[in-house]
Amino acid sequence: MFTHIMIGSNDLERSKVFYDATFTALGGKLGKRDGRGRLIYEHEGGRLMITEPIDGNPATAANGGTIGIAATSQDKVRAWHEAGTTHGGTSIETPPCERPNGVFVAYLRDPDGNKLTARTKATR
Repeated sequence: MFTHIMIGSNDLERSKVFYDATFTALGGKLGKRDGRGRLIYEHEGGRLMITEPIDGNPATAANGGTIGIAATSQDKVRAWHEAGTTHGGTSIETPPCERPNGVFVAYLRDPDGNKLTARTKATR
């Protein structure tokens, strides 16, 4: 259904440090820049793009929005969370944990305030 998710950043270098760390913790690759300078991350068939807003206004995080990222194991979720908090992200909600439906999750805000979650598939 979706081709990609695009989010804004006010500091692409800071974002690259954060997202390179979190995606490699999941087994993904470092981000690449396209011809317009946008960061592009591809992982598990999904694509996340990060850009400075084209209208010249500051980037802001979506209120109520969350970007979900698939992880293959609880260890990968923990590694993603650790990489994120070490590289400018903020841990939010609960520490990495299993939910009643068997999904193991962790939540972060990236350096620009975007809400992210890494999660495994449900075990129940």
